[in-house]
Amino acid sequence: MPADLAVLGLGHLGLPTARAATAAGIGTIGYDPDEHAVGELGAGRPPANGGLSAAEVRRMLSAGFRASSDPSVLSRVRTALICVPTRPDGDGSLDLGAVRRAALTLGERLRPRTTVVVESPVHPGDTEEYVAPLLEQASGLRAGRDFHLACAPARLDPGNRAHGYANTPRVIGGLTPTCTEAAAAVYGRLTEKVVRARGLREAEMTAVLEAAYRHVNIALVNEMAVVCHDLGVDLWDVIRCAETKPFGFHAFRPGPGVGGHGVPVVPVRPDRGGRTPARPPRLVEVAREVNARMPGYVARRAATLLNEYGKSARGAHVLLLGVTYKADLADQEGSPAPEIAVKLLELGARISYHDPHVAQWQVAGRPVPRADSLYESAAAADLTLLLQHHRVYDLQSLSAKAQLLLDTRGASPTGAAHRL
Repeated sequence: MPADLAVLGLGHLGLPTARAATAAGIGTIGYDPDEHAVGELGAGRPPANGGLSAAEVRRMLSAGFRASSDPSVLSRVRTALICVPTRPDGDGSLDLGAVRRAALTLGERLRPRTTVVVESPVHPGDTEEYVAPLLEQASGLRAGRDFHLACAPARLDPGNRAHGYANTPRVIGGLTPTCTEAAAAVYGRLTEKVVRARGLREAEMTAVLEAAYRHVNIALVNEMAVVCHDLGVDLWDVIRCAETKPFGFHAFRPGPGVGGHGVPVVPVRPDRGGRTPARPPRLVEVAREVNARMPGYVARRAATLLNEYGKSARGAHVLLLGVTYKADLADQEGSPAPEIAVKLLELGARISYHDPHVAQWQVAGRPVPRADSLYESAAAADLTLLLQHHRVYDLQSLSAKAQLLLDTRGASPTGAAHRL
């Protein structure tokens, strides 16, 4: 079928969007300059961080979806969604290089009355002050007059069986009210509910708030994990009790770090727009610091536990279970596992890993031995460290086999393992 919608970027943002559009009967084409990735998709093989299975990609292809690395395909669509990744810099700002390249590539082929939507994470103000000038420069058209421009921050939770693309409300904010309505008409075909923001910045800031909310609350419960361990209190039982409160409390769980693609960012870059706040939000900075300390804390807990059982971390064999950022997914984006592995190696430990979704794994440029037999490897290791609770892990059986089991996810039965 002819393509009416183009998705720029075929990674963790773009592929689920393309799948939703294809399922809605919209002629959809995916554009990505990575020829290898496009070739793999055409053969029905999704990238590890794409959030889709091979079967889902094959169904998309059979329904008419096409992937291309040829930018000329962008000249024939009426709607273009920019879904390229934006990675955080060390100072909390975002690297918008991929957004720039996508905007210029699209702008050179942009037609009047096309609707352009930015799904990629950006700072508040970037769609109007950064993306719009790039599109206008490359196309000679005027945003809000000759083409519609809007922001619809991605809301994805890979692996969530209750909330998928279709039943998750989408926030839409346009450069003009007409832009908002044009984008809302597109997403109205993809999702059950569209929420109209007052404008671009409100939509962009919604994503910043949502990411900050997650990280701040994870940081709070990570701090509680350290405090409860020092006091000899069972944090997991505390959470179980606290979440019975029907108001004013939402349960978060601690862990070895915060993974995933959604990261808290400084709301406005200091070199654009003149809207920089007097200082970055202190609470978000502190949350980032707290969460960044967790991999080191886990490594120290592992060393202390070994010491308590008469073993030294130096020379000990530590088996890492689950190196992806989320359970039952292959995506390793932001996983704390590499940093924990490095810190264990610095302590002199020998490491191996097991993950049903990761066939090969490297840390600091060196391959890590993969455990083929889970239970035999756990029995042989001085310490088994659960970093991600994949469904295939029977923690009751693992606790019986392992010499020592440290569970950073609180997934093991009470008393079956040492828990974070």
